[in-house]
Amino acid sequence: MFGLMVRFTCKDEAAAAAFDELVTRTGEHIRANEPGTVIYAVHRVDGRPLERIFYELYRDTAAFEVHESQGYVREFLEERERYLSSTQVDRLDFVSGKGVDGER
Repeated sequence: MFGLMVRFTCKDEAAAAAFDELVTRTGEHIRANEPGTVIYAVHRVDGRPLERIFYELYRDTAAFEVHESQGYVREFLEERERYLSSTQVDRLDFVSGKGVDGER
C-alpha cells in the first residue's frame, strides 16, 4: 500500500467552493477509472472552512503512478493552483488498517 495525506488551504470562500467543484468532478473520474486507487477521500476541516484534507490510499506505487498520469488528474493539478494559498503533502507508509486490501 502507498498513501498520501494532503492539506490544502483555499484562498477564500469563493475559491473553496470552486475547489470543491473541481474535486467532485475529478473524483467521479477516479472512481470510474482507477481500480488501483483503494481510497480517495476528501474532507472539510471542522472550524477551518478554507481547509481540505485528502486521504489517498493506492494498492502500490504503480497504481499511484497510473493515477498521476491520468489526464483528469493533470487537469486537476493545474487548475487547483488558482484556488489555493498553500499545499502540504505527506507520503504515508501503510502499517495496518481496517477495511482495506492488504491489511497487515
